[in-house]
Amino acid sequence: MFNPFERAVAFRYLRARKGERFVSVIAIFSLVGIALGVATLIIVTSVMNGFRQELLSRILGLNGHIGVYSAEGPFRDFDAVTQRIRGIQGIVSATPIVEGQVLITSESGGASGGLARGIRPEDLRAKRIVADGVRWGNLADFQGEDAIIIGTRLASRLRVTVGDTVSLVSPQGRTTVFGTVPRVRAYRIAALFEVGMNEYDSTFVFLPLQAAQLFFQQRDAATQIEVFVQDPTRVRGIMREIREKAGSPVQVLSWQDANSSFFNAVQVERNVMFLILTLIIVVAAFNIVSSLIMMVKDKGRDIAILRTMGATRGAVMRIFLLCGASVGVIGTLTGFLIGLVFCWNIESIRQALQSLSGTELFSPEVYFLTRLPAILDYNEVAQVVGMGLVLSLLATLYPSWRAAKTDPVEALRNE
Repeated sequence: MFNPFERAVAFRYLRARKGERFVSVIAIFSLVGIALGVATLIIVTSVMNGFRQELLSRILGLNGHIGVYSAEGPFRDFDAVTQRIRGIQGIVSATPIVEGQVLITSESGGASGGLARGIRPEDLRAKRIVADGVRWGNLADFQGEDAIIIGTRLASRLRVTVGDTVSLVSPQGRTTVFGTVPRVRAYRIAALFEVGMNEYDSTFVFLPLQAAQLFFQQRDAATQIEVFVQDPTRVRGIMREIREKAGSPVQVLSWQDANSSFFNAVQVERNVMFLILTLIIVVAAFNIVSSLIMMVKDKGRDIAILRTMGATRGAVMRIFLLCGASVGVIGTLTGFLIGLVFCWNIESIRQALQSLSGTELFSPEVYFLTRLPAILDYNEVAQVVGMGLVLSLLATLYPSWRAAKTDPVEALRNE
């Protein structure tokens, strides 16, 4: 497309000579702007992808894909219902649980609200996000009526560790002749877990199923059945089968229903950030336009001489197209490499900046997660790179066309 003569002239124009440095400086700023725009867009979209994926994996890993609730109160025949649900194709596991809000206190004076969940020890060991996340203690000790496991951040807040005792206070007290008295019971910490999501590590506690039934006064009953499926994105058909085969009136709630507003907000924020950061590339493309227009004006005599020597209008246009496209291509590829390297090392970079500044750049209390995630979607990266190249090319069309339209007679007459 570009012959050696056109390439030689274009690259000569890109190198600044004495008296032409201002145009070259604008071109450099255009290149830097496109590089920063492409890199920022790749980094932000990757972080948003990682943020959504990490939240999704932790929320679904701990809470299940479908919750089944009895329409007539707690499940009394929960084992039979659980067996019928497990027989449905596409379901990986179904687990009866007892769940309730509690106040958690320690002997050191710490107190915090939390969510107590009763589950059979074998079912908890099968829940990999918790079993693999045990930091201290052993799940083998998770048995009996006084065992409990809690999150690491909750343990830090209560100033307790494995072997210490915490007390659970239920807001639903028992009625006595002296009025309603809160139910309080002490439990021994068998293990501390960490799933990497601040909200769960600071609020969730697990009890053996029988201990939870006793504490919440749900003897031989379960408040819900937690269901995991093979494909979390296709739960509607399975939900219909659960209603049909449960054997009793049930209410079925999917993870999409329970967390729809949260994930919709994340998706909207991601789209808005994409649009806003695209403007950086657009602004850099306008810088290419301005630098090329100034170059065309500055090189008016050179263009006229080239035309009188036999260069066609197409050749002149291709020369300036190559000048602008070179800035855009180099800037886009530079931004592409910066974005990839940054995403591959984003957690190390965050920790280094955090150490240098002495401030917390990614607070788990605000962002839910304990580490900064980044997942590269190479289709999106290709779209960003393609957009940078297209905008850079479009920005060169008008100045190149103006250069090709230059009348050599008029240009030389004014010299």
